[in-house]
Parts: sequence; structure tokens; C-alpha cells
Amino acid sequence: MKLNELSDNSGAGKNRMRVGRGIGSGKGKTCGRGVKGQKARTGVAVKGFEGGQMPLHRRLPKRGFHNPFPTDYNEVNLGRIQQAVEAGKLDAAQPVTVEALIVAGVVAKARDGVKILGNGKLEAKLAFEVAAASKGAVAAIEAAGGTVKLLADAAEAPSA
Repeated sequence: MKLNELSDNSGAGKNRMRVGRGIGSGKGKTCGRGVKGQKARTGVAVKGFEGGQMPLHRRLPKRGFHNPFPTDYNEVNLGRIQQAVEAGKLDAAQPVTVEALIVAGVVAKARDGVKILGNGKLEAKLAFEVAAASKGAVAAIEAAGGTVKLLADAAEAPSA
């Protein structure tokens, strides 16, 4: 096969519809727009317009709140951390921090910190220094003999 012999499969390429090219084309004169009226003209955007009546999206009440500054944690389960310890990627002697988890390949990037979740079984005695942890995760870590230091508490505490 040569470069000049390459081609699409038959039927793969479809020619665009050329509108306004005579009555015999099937798309002549009004070009598929119908006749008269606002929508037959160019430059029309009438998405929510209801002919002067108050549009539906303005009649309905607004509900809820969108937080423009949400906290975006890396959520890591205890089972995943135990796998990394068993594989030798996490050192049990060192504290488990965001940087250690990135080096171990457990999380890809730091974001707003790490939240430890309690899914899975933890057997290693580890010291965690993370942004957040669930109650179940804290209980499981302490049951294995480890400790949890929440960095968010340290940041919120007043400095003396």
C-alpha cells in the first residue's frame, strides 16, 4: 500500500448540503427555513422566549446555593493506603502526607489536600498528616496503633 492509494471507506465521507442553489436541489429558495416570520431571518436567538409571556425559567423560584469556592479533596480509602504500604511504595516509619501519597502514586496531584475514608482494612501503624478524615477512618487508624493529625485544624487555630 502506498500513500497515494489511501482513501476513506465508501460512504464514510458525506458532502455538505448546498442550500439556495435552485429548486431542483431540494433546498432552493427558502433553504429549508420555511416562509416568513422571525425564524426565517438570520441572526435569531429565541431560546426561552414565549411571545412576551414571562418565560418559564423566570416564573419558577430559585432554590439552593452554588459555592464558588468548594474544597476539592483527594479522597483515599484505607485499603488503598494499605496496598501502597505492602507494595513498598509508602514508608510506614514516615508520616503519611500529601507529598508522600503523590510520590507513592496513590494520588495524582495535591488539590486542596487529602481526606482519608474508612473503606478497607488497615494493618500498618501509620501517622497521618492530612486535611480531613472520616470518623470511621480515624477509628480504624487508631485501632491499628496509628495517629491522625488534621492540618485543617492547625490552619484554623489562632496563632499566638
